[in-house]
Amino acid sequence: MEFPRIKRLPPYVFNQIGELCQQARRAGEDIIDFGMGNPDQPTPPHIVSKLLEAAPKFANHRYSVSRGIYKLRLAIVDWYKRRYGVELDPDTEAIVTIGSKEGIAHMALAILDHGDVVLAPTPTYPIHQYACVIAGADVHSVPLRSGDEFFDSLTHVVARCWPRPKFMIMSFPHNPTTAVVDMEFMQRVADFARENEILVAHDFAYADLCFDGYQAPSFLQARGAKAVGVEFFTLSKSYHMPGWRVGFALGNREMIGALARLKSYFDYGMFTPVQVAAIHALNGPQDCVEKMRDMYRSRRDALVDGLNRCGWPTPKPRATMFVWAPIPEPFRDMGSLEFSKLLLREAKIAVSPGIGFGADGEGFVRFSLIENEHRIRQAVRGVRAVMRRVESNGARRSDALQA
Repeated sequence: MEFPRIKRLPPYVFNQIGELCQQARRAGEDIIDFGMGNPDQPTPPHIVSKLLEAAPKFANHRYSVSRGIYKLRLAIVDWYKRRYGVELDPDTEAIVTIGSKEGIAHMALAILDHGDVVLAPTPTYPIHQYACVIAGADVHSVPLRSGDEFFDSLTHVVARCWPRPKFMIMSFPHNPTTAVVDMEFMQRVADFARENEILVAHDFAYADLCFDGYQAPSFLQARGAKAVGVEFFTLSKSYHMPGWRVGFALGNREMIGALARLKSYFDYGMFTPVQVAAIHALNGPQDCVEKMRDMYRSRRDALVDGLNRCGWPTPKPRATMFVWAPIPEPFRDMGSLEFSKLLLREAKIAVSPGIGFGADGEGFVRFSLIENEHRIRQAVRGVRAVMRRVESNGARRSDALQA
């Protein structure tokens, strides 16, 4: 029995590490898990309290609406106005999604058809590419190392594309590479998209996870951005609400309208009390977001400083909840999957192999900052032991050659 869409999806590389991790834990081993970007902190109490307040009300037990209740859409556009100075219409330029992943996947289904050409960065978060593949489109990868290099690659790929690209998806701050861009970059993308008649979707999941004075720009701040694209945001990271599955999309009214129409066939929206709690998250105290940011910055420093002291040169990211680490030179020939297995076996830590984010992710592994600093220091000790064994073996081989 064959299923054409499923055949276009490759095996999920991360599953190999996940299964080995589970086997090790069943055997009684203590594995420090930096794999999936699943926030480990509880949702702030004032948000949970609002859910508990709304949940017993009978009226909230009925079907909701697929585009999200009006008061949440109003809270979303007010939040964007306060933060980014962007004016949006809650009726035609905003829609609630069941997390950003669902919204991105359904946006691809709503606007793409078989044979449409899509531009997506590589390496990339898998849904950015495979949402378009599932929709039947042909994805052209745009290599990403930094924002400027991405734009240069973008212009080169578009010049060679036929048929002309219809859609582009991007995400800054970027998962997994942690690359960041400035407002000038966003303006260049908006202008380029308008000139080449390309629709844009920007995944802004890590808008709040910025460090060392960096502030991530919204794509919708660029002049003319609403004419060509939309922006997705999720409450998962900023408000520690990953399991609540609350996100939204804002921007171009034709794209938002297409997504709304498709969702009207697929779902009735999320449980209304969850939406009420999301309103409280956006309109309520924001000190929880600052605490979240400080926590990730501290974890980043503990991990990156520790890896560098071990002799594993690793750059310090300016944003996201990840560290994108080049494989140390003595292990580079192993490839990211086998190196990840080595770290699991020898250092007792789980990381995501770069190859899981596309061919251009090879040579790297991704750490998610989802363990506390005590566990991070424990992980660094495990890495140090692995590095020392390699140095010791190298020294013995050198002595044997000299003898």
